[in-house]
Parts: sequence; C-alpha cells; structure tokens
Amino acid sequence: MTDEWGARLAGDRALLDRGSTAERVADILRQRITEGVFLPGTRLSEENLREALGISRNTLREAFRLLSHEGLLEHQLNRGVFVRLLSVEDIRDLYAMRRILECGALRNLGVVPPEAVTGVGAAIEAAGEAAARGDWSAVGTANMRFHQAIADLAGSRRVAEAVRALLAELRLVFLVVADPRQLHEPYLAANRKLYELLAAGDARAAEEALQRYFDDAEAQLLAAYTAAAS
Repeated sequence: MTDEWGARLAGDRALLDRGSTAERVADILRQRITEGVFLPGTRLSEENLREALGISRNTLREAFRLLSHEGLLEHQLNRGVFVRLLSVEDIRDLYAMRRILECGALRNLGVVPPEAVTGVGAAIEAAGEAAARGDWSAVGTANMRFHQAIADLAGSRRVAEAVRALLAELRLVFLVVADPRQLHEPYLAANRKLYELLAAGDARAAEEALQRYFDDAEAQLLAAYTAAAS
C-alpha cells in the first residue's frame, strides 16, 4: 500500500462506523477504484485495507465479493484480490449492453418529459466546466453522469443499477488510456447534441444519434486501449 492511498482510505474511515455493512465498504472501494486511487492490475492487501478502514475480515471479504460480482475485482488463486484489467472482449461486451440499455431507454421513452432531462443537462454543464479548467478526469466523470442520466430516463431501478455497474467497469478502461483529453474531448459536442435532441422532445432522433455515438466511441476506445495496453 502506498502512503498516498493509505492516507486516502484512512480518511474514509470517518465515513464508517463499527456497524458498517459490507455494502458501505464496497461503496467506498468502488468510488476509489473509479477515481483511479487503485489502478487496474493493483493487488488489494486485505491486511492493509482492514487496518486503514477499521473493519473486520468478514466485512472486507464480503465487500470484495460484491465488487467481484460487479466485475471490478477478481480473485486470483494463491495471489489475492486484484482490480480487474479488462480485455478487448470485455469492452465489446460492455458496449453491446450499453446499446441495449441506454438506446432502449430512449426507444421506449415516447414523449420526453422536460423535467426528465434535467440530470442530462447538469452533466453537460459539469463536463464543460471541467474541460475549461483542463481537468479531463473530471470530464470523464461528468460523461459517466451524462450516460447514467440517459439510463434513468427509462424510469427503471433495475436499468439504472445495471448501467451504473457497466459504467464503473468502463471507467477501468479509461484509467489505462494514457491521454484522457484525447479520449473525452470529442464527446463534449456529441453529448450536447444528444441533450439538445432530448430537450426538443425528439427521442427517436436521440436514439439514432446515440447508436452512431456508441459505434464511434467503441472504435475509438478499442484503438486507444489496445495502444495503451501494448
């Protein structure tokens, strides 16, 4: 454990209490993984994490189990628990699921309630502000919020939870790519165009645009990920 993320997790200890559940511990670890505190391929020391967070072995192992089920961690026999390093096949599968869930949310939307796109617009503004200050990691986070807001238009808790898990996995891919600006900058305008279509109430055109968006994004991400991982 490095001093940097050891101190970060020690700060997280204040968010927990002696009765904290594995779900709360998993929430903290999930957040730190998607922020890049733990990079893909990192081995997570059970002893150090327990000490930093002040939790029991059983609680931590249950949190590991939950995050493994989400695809963020993997247990390697006789080696321990690691943050997953996704494969090219994983990326293709993630985009296949995103097309089903996010495009499906727009396809079945029918009439677009004006108040329903508030979250989409807020994510657009957050991305623009982050880009203006050159914080491309924060642009990536805002992009995740944008797509979560699109999924939320389905009005389904299960769809929202499924997309949240997919986006957390996708963030593992972003963390490997060397140039986050090159990765995220092209989608500032594309996201705004999608928002404008939704704000205008044209769910059908928004769905068609999102299909093209995913085609372009998948190809770009595969190329960038392959280059970074080679």
